Amino acid sequence: MVVARSKSSHSLADIIERIESGGALLPESPTNLIEVVGVLKSYGVVLGAYSRNLEFIAENQFLVLFPFFKYFDGDVSTKKLLKHWWHDRINYEFSEYCMKAMLWHGGGGLDQYVDSCEFIDRAQQAIQAKIKSNFFIRNLSQIFPNFLLEQVRMSCYYSALGQFWTVMSDMFLNLSDRYDNGEIKTIQDVVNHVKAGLVNNAALPITYAVKIGDCTYEIIPESAGLQFLMDTAVPYVEAVFFKSFPFMGTVSYNAQARQIPLEQERFSYGALYADPLPVGGGGIPPTLLMQDMTHYLPEYLLDFYRRSLRGESDMRVKICISFQKSMFCVTTAAILGLAPHEINTQDPKEQEENRKYLEGWMDKLIESRLISFQACDVL
Repeated sequence: MVVARSKSSHSLADIIERIESGGALLPESPTNLIEVVGVLKSYGVVLGAYSRNLEFIAENQFLVLFPFFKYFDGDVSTKKLLKHWWHDRINYEFSEYCMKAMLWHGGGGLDQYVDSCEFIDRAQQAIQAKIKSNFFIRNLSQIFPNFLLEQVRMSCYYSALGQFWTVMSDMFLNLSDRYDNGEIKTIQDVVNHVKAGLVNNAALPITYAVKIGDCTYEIIPESAGLQFLMDTAVPYVEAVFFKSFPFMGTVSYNAQARQIPLEQERFSYGALYADPLPVGGGGIPPTLLMQDMTHYLPEYLLDFYRRSLRGESDMRVKICISFQKSMFCVTTAAILGLAPHEINTQDPKEQEENRKYLEGWMDKLIESRLISFQACDVL
């Protein structure tokens, strides 16, 4: 396997052994704990705003082809419009970037459902109800019969990601409260908290309906069987943590330049791989998230950043590093939750199956930022 041949194989083998003994991808340290919990507190607040906006768009901007006020959550006022133009607002564009990554990369039951006959029938009913009095859109739909159907697929992802992030937001804010109360004392406590949240919400149904006139159209009914863990959480990790998109302005999309992989499966631009240094530059989507999180950092994390070499002058880069550390904790929770057997099993056969499972994950993480965080304890 790749782990055995890599120059970093010893470090990756150590990480596997640490996970098998109850540890995490991120090493235990007081500073790692401060960074992870602090940045997840801010991230929880931002995710809450993202999730509310995504669900607002899915429910209230259905087949609105030019949704000029989609980021206003239904509250359009002169004051809010001026703040929007001045860019004194949450950068909801980043949440759409993540949604489009999920839509494009696919995976899970949601991806299968939006290509099913049941979805097409339900979507068409909603489409016809929406456009029945719109002559222009009716003609457009006849010329391009799949155009509106693809818009409904995208609306499904708006809603599904919004529902997923609602759960994660509550989970991260609860983690912060538990840390403030002295209940979270180690990185392993963080992992256990996230794992418990994922497991407890694993079977939460993912549904989506829109109201058109006096009728409600169930586009993703509960009977479709879509669930939180396997149909949103796992595809999200794959699409956003691992693959994502090449960042505009940093690489060429010209096929002759060969700066991005030809195969979609080889993309590795996700949150666990991204170089923190470009964060803050134009055209880098994570910059929007890091900027949003600057407004909600707890004081203890701000103090930690201020004591570093550059103080607050490279705040977005610091937040990006802390955020990546926190996402390795979330990834650890996902790895443990999806393991074929309990990680502390004493059965030799089950231990062997777990080891192969973990080696598969290490193969995916070998080019990520994981190794750089193994010995680095400060910013």
